[in-house]
Amino acid sequence: MVDGILNVYKEKGYTSHDVVAKLRGILRQKKIGHTGTLDPEAEGVLPVCLGKATRLCDMLTDKTKTYRAGLLLGRETDTQDIWGQILKEQQVNGLTMDQDRVREIIMGFVGEYAQIPPMYSALKVNGKKLYDLAREGKVVERQPRQVFLYQIEIQSMELPRVSMTVCCSKGTYIRTLCHDIGVKLGCGGCMESLTRTQVDRFKIEDSLDLARIEELRDKGTLGEHIMPIEAMFSHYPSVTATREGDRFLHNGNPLKAHLAAMGQRESQEDQAERGIWEPGQDGACFRVYDSSGRFMGIYQWQQEQRRLKPQKIFFTNS
Repeated sequence: MVDGILNVYKEKGYTSHDVVAKLRGILRQKKIGHTGTLDPEAEGVLPVCLGKATRLCDMLTDKTKTYRAGLLLGRETDTQDIWGQILKEQQVNGLTMDQDRVREIIMGFVGEYAQIPPMYSALKVNGKKLYDLAREGKVVERQPRQVFLYQIEIQSMELPRVSMTVCCSKGTYIRTLCHDIGVKLGCGGCMESLTRTQVDRFKIEDSLDLARIEELRDKGTLGEHIMPIEAMFSHYPSVTATREGDRFLHNGNPLKAHLAAMGQRESQEDQAERGIWEPGQDGACFRVYDSSGRFMGIYQWQQEQRRLKPQKIFFTNS
């Protein structure tokens, strides 16, 4: 079984679940999960977790994302994109709308923003997905959610169309942003195109479509493009256990003793010379390795108990 993260380019026409299903066939393994849904007509970066890395799915879903979006002004639809049913439409062009005003309104969305999730979304209300209710012709009240837009860059503006790049927090619906911009301008608006260009460290220029993944599999070089699990935590300092501490690690237990050294993985002799391990502040996270240098998982220091408690375990003997 392959363990790690693969930067997949999701093409138009596929759901995120379609991509996972196809990868299960290509890689011949069942344990695969994606890290954030992209609509069928959207494309771009979809990090996919393989094997033990599926325990990372929730963490990657929480990461900052960047999108390149096409906004069409003058049209409102039930899905907030051009593929939905048109609810309202009016002519908008460079003669009837001031570009500086459009720019001002768009840039006014930068920062914290209370966004009402669209009816056509996978969020659940009373145990039922919103898009199922929407397909039944039902509209239910949705509570606004706080999202954060870190940056918006307008690439081009040829009204009624605007091309922009949006860097945002998790849970942001770009369709809804386009709709809300249109509402604020008083002319309506919807999303015309969407490409996700980055999720955390995963960039579109490094992504692989399904055909390329299959080709690399046949060549035996796909492993070169799979990010190891521990690389996702390179910003955390590392800790290596002694041989006596291995049994605690391998059984997924907290570590109160049997800690060798911080820093890069070292030989047993180097660890012995360094002496006492200094854990740092309460709540600090560490990459933990067993005495043979195998990455075990992420542990958090609990000052009161004087121990390292497992947060995400990737390798155990159980």
